Amino acid sequence: MRKFLYGQTDNAPLVLFRIFFGFLLACETLGAVLTGWVTQNFIEPKFTFSHIGMEWLQPLPGYGMYICFIIMSVLGIMVMLGYKYRFSIISFTVLWAAVYFMQKTSYNNHYYLLLLISLIMCFMPANRYKSIDAAQHPEIKQYTMPAWCRWVMVAQISAVYFFATIAKLYPDWLNGSFTHQLLANEAGTGITAEVITSQGFALFIAWAGIAFDLLVVPLMLYKRTRTIALVASIIFHVFNSINLKIGIFPFFALSFAVFLYPPATISRIFFKHKPRIVTDVPYTGQTVFRYFFVPYLLLQLFLPLRHYFIKGDVLWTEEGHRLSWRMMLRSRTGHTNFEIKDKATGKELRYNLIDNLTPKQLQVMAAHPDMIWQMAQRIKKHFAAKGIEAAVYAHSETSVNQGEYRALINPKTDLASADYHYFGHAPWILLYEED
Repeated sequence: MRKFLYGQTDNAPLVLFRIFFGFLLACETLGAVLTGWVTQNFIEPKFTFSHIGMEWLQPLPGYGMYICFIIMSVLGIMVMLGYKYRFSIISFTVLWAAVYFMQKTSYNNHYYLLLLISLIMCFMPANRYKSIDAAQHPEIKQYTMPAWCRWVMVAQISAVYFFATIAKLYPDWLNGSFTHQLLANEAGTGITAEVITSQGFALFIAWAGIAFDLLVVPLMLYKRTRTIALVASIIFHVFNSINLKIGIFPFFALSFAVFLYPPATISRIFFKHKPRIVTDVPYTGQTVFRYFFVPYLLLQLFLPLRHYFIKGDVLWTEEGHRLSWRMMLRSRTGHTNFEIKDKATGKELRYNLIDNLTPKQLQVMAAHPDMIWQMAQRIKKHFAAKGIEAAVYAHSETSVNQGEYRALINPKTDLASADYHYFGHAPWILLYEED
């Protein structure tokens, strides 16, 4: 085991991944500016729904968020080139973490994965070869890395695919009804659209998705099935990129293939002139692996499982949904009205949601209990600033996967005084059977 983790192996996969990763970071952040994503999520809103506990994280004023994303795109290029690598990857990770925790109206699992991989890369010796750093400082040049550098990445992507498989094992996915909705929402017109939106094709995609998520990593690690699995992976991710329009994620997922091939193969294909490596060198990296990556990987096992220890169905309550690789799994719609009363006089108070939320914020908030609670807290503070202690009640109904609308929040609970339990069930969220 000591040799398996701490022995030296060719660092070609890590170096090649650094180049891919940096390029994707630059594309993601610059693209967010050019497509209007930054405008929609950080400039137009009066405030953002930050992750609970991070409410102090709010967008920079003026053009600050544009500057932030442009800086991140430059840092992505620096990572790709291996220029001042440690500074650039740590700086990107800090900025991306701030952006990630700052808003969840446009929550996406690949934003979370970007954060995790950025954090991992902070500890990786990814600039020791084919980098400006190595060219300017030849003394840092190396052709090897500790073997755990590869296996940490394999473990991370395995967790993503495994828990994505488990999450799909529920009726609306297994019978193809949700994939039918998903494809119908994104399809255009014509013969191709008719095929894509047919119930039979939706059922095929549902089960193919389960099989792919479950098998792609082991099949790519096994020599005899590796090429077939790579071709299937390319087809799968390109299909998703075209039909689901999910940004860089398909290409990001494909980039992990470099860790699933033997390092010597990656070196032979992409770095033909790289010298032969020497593996009889002292074991390295024990400290960082034991004291950072072991706890980190254990946490990655716990977070996707936590909803099993929380009362209720996560598909309905959303408790334990985030950080759990429950990707492209369900749709939610809802409508929420707030009843606000002055606690001292019992007089009804008014708060105009339309004036304070963007249409997208209003739409997403209305179907997510944590955001409804946060809105109630913000309403409470709004009236507290006027010297009024307000009680806030939510009348909310939600539909999952175009099903019937049912009550989501207990209308008798004063959310302004209620607590949110991040790792437990909030009793003011009605369970599906309690409606």
